[in-house]
Amino acid sequence: MELGMIGLGRMGANMAQRLLRGGHHLVGFDPNADARAAIAAHGGEAAASLEELVGKLAEPRALWLMVPAGEITDRTVDSLLSLLGAGDALIDGGNSNYQDTLRRAARAAEHGVDYVDCGTSGGVWGLEEGYSLMIGGEVSAIERLQPIFATLAPAPERGWGRVGASGAGHYAKMIHNGIEYGLMQAYAEGFSILRHKTGFAFDLHQVAEIWRHGSVVRSWLLDLTADALSKNPAMTGIAPHVADSGEGRWTVAEAIALDVPAPVITQALLERLRSRDDDSYADKLLAAMRNEFGGHAVKRE
Repeated sequence: MELGMIGLGRMGANMAQRLLRGGHHLVGFDPNADARAAIAAHGGEAAASLEELVGKLAEPRALWLMVPAGEITDRTVDSLLSLLGAGDALIDGGNSNYQDTLRRAARAAEHGVDYVDCGTSGGVWGLEEGYSLMIGGEVSAIERLQPIFATLAPAPERGWGRVGASGAGHYAKMIHNGIEYGLMQAYAEGFSILRHKTGFAFDLHQVAEIWRHGSVVRSWLLDLTADALSKNPAMTGIAPHVADSGEGRWTVAEAIALDVPAPVITQALLERLRSRDDDSYADKLLAAMRNEFGGHAVKRE
């Protein structure tokens, strides 16, 4: 099947390569000339502009967006809608907020363009392992694009599916990432406790390897954790600063809006925020309070 791809960063480039390996004809665009050259080197066709990209595709056209969520996605969608026509399809494979997706889908419908949101998980491993795809949109559009999803997924019959109408794909991916926050936090805390139990001198990589086989906490995330511990068990050179892409925040906001308790995901998000405060005023004030009421010593900088 023929497909245009916009955004050839690491994940977009890996997805493009998987599609090319699957026999699809792919035309790629990225503002970075090196990214365009790399796709051409892997057997794809490169375009130097969105106009050129659209012109290289036969109707009905299908274009996959792998660009950062927010304003960049809006600008790209606006530009494409001026170039596309009835029967064409736009697939947003980025981490867009589902509310933005609903708005964009409504705009696309005014042009007769199908807007499909595809929550995509798999990271840098997706090229070889395949991607988990949570898809929202019209049934007819998704059925037409089925060969693309079947190629990107771990297998044609698993790891992907339509989860609902427009916005549902990005909503499912948002919750997926919220769960991911909680899982990551639990693993991090557990291994931290083991590390601090110095009397047993645990080999954290060994423990992780044991848990990977037969344990109820085994997972791909644990596999990756074991790999990280094998390379750098002391986490030397890594700053205790954890970023977030925004989807954990959206998940917590959605839980509040729906009156659904989500303490684990919420606390995991708060821990990430806390990790970025190198000079915590709150912690200093806590120390001062203990000194005021109990005369407890204050550690000086």
